[in-house]
Amino acid sequence: MTQTLAGAAITDGDGVQTGGGVHRFPSDRPLRLESGASLAPLEVAYKTYGVLNADKSNAVLVCHALTGDQHAASIHPVTGKPGWWSRVIGPGLPLDPGRYFIICVNVIGGCMGSLGPSSINPETNKPYGLSFPVITIADMVRAQAMLIEALGVDTLFAVVGGSMGGMQVLQWAADYPEKLFSAVCIAAAPRHSAQNIAFHEVGRQAIMADPDWRGGAYEEQGVRPEKGLAVARMAAHITYLSEPALQRRFGRELQRDGLSWGFDADFQVESYLRHQGASFVDRFDANSYLYITRALDYFDLAGAHGGVLVEAFRRARNVRFCVLSFSSDWLYPTIESRDIVRALNAAGCRASFAEIETDKGHDAFFLDEPQLDLSLRGFFASAAQVRGLK
Repeated sequence: MTQTLAGAAITDGDGVQTGGGVHRFPSDRPLRLESGASLAPLEVAYKTYGVLNADKSNAVLVCHALTGDQHAASIHPVTGKPGWWSRVIGPGLPLDPGRYFIICVNVIGGCMGSLGPSSINPETNKPYGLSFPVITIADMVRAQAMLIEALGVDTLFAVVGGSMGGMQVLQWAADYPEKLFSAVCIAAAPRHSAQNIAFHEVGRQAIMADPDWRGGAYEEQGVRPEKGLAVARMAAHITYLSEPALQRRFGRELQRDGLSWGFDADFQVESYLRHQGASFVDRFDANSYLYITRALDYFDLAGAHGGVLVEAFRRARNVRFCVLSFSSDWLYPTIESRDIVRALNAAGCRASFAEIETDKGHDAFFLDEPQLDLSLRGFFASAAQVRGLK
């Protein structure tokens, strides 16, 4: 029997019913990993917004990006800030909890309640650290599918996500097409490029070079590799932006009158990156960063299908797809979204595609981007009409 450790459903200030908690699967229901290892007992943390309707046809799974978590539209318990997709999920927004039952799951390997390297290993009573097995995007999705089933949902009205969340969407379509009515993939790619792997390796090396990393056993020793993790975040954050956005926002503006003639943060862009790094270490675990970036690097949807991306979508012909990209995204450029759409078309799937013109770079799906809102609103409205959702 599975066990859900959750608080009672509550209603927030907007009248939205929220729920969630940690769902614990017993040892006789392990998560089988692509590596051949298993995780048991498995714990999966999640958050819900809205109410599941009588025929269970209105469930939407929102998949988070690399540094996200389950708090998509509620105040984050660590930072006190609004959820990372509060501009999309909420009353009157594209994903309205008055219409949909929205589920967001912290990926395995994460650090906000789902089983990860900072969790306690029941065999040692110490944090897993580097004894935690390497996980993949497919493993993350398999854990989500176990949770969705445990919540009594047979078919998802939609699965939606951006960046790493978009990769999870693609994995869902490949592995569980019979459980999907529609799928929205935003600013993602069917595989991780050599350039992206290289950026991740810089971040991982920064963490592992920090003396306080201690071979991944820093929690046991009461320290944290904050400097290394901050540098990793700074390097990654540059890839989430675009040169025009950086120039528009910061240019070469100084922090103060005149130069320091030293190595303080003279330029505003330097100060911004340092702030991003410093604030990140308060809410994220360094080992989780290693594991999740490795999962992204291993992602190659065609790899399990003889290297032919079309074959990954052969069973998804009944799923309605929407693929969205951003014109200034150089992390996952539009050409990679077009590769996805061509494969979907070749597999006989129904797919709509739009490249959204913006200078905000990869992170545009987090930001105020009206064309993204219109695209999401239009797609969900059309799919809901076909589905017969009220």
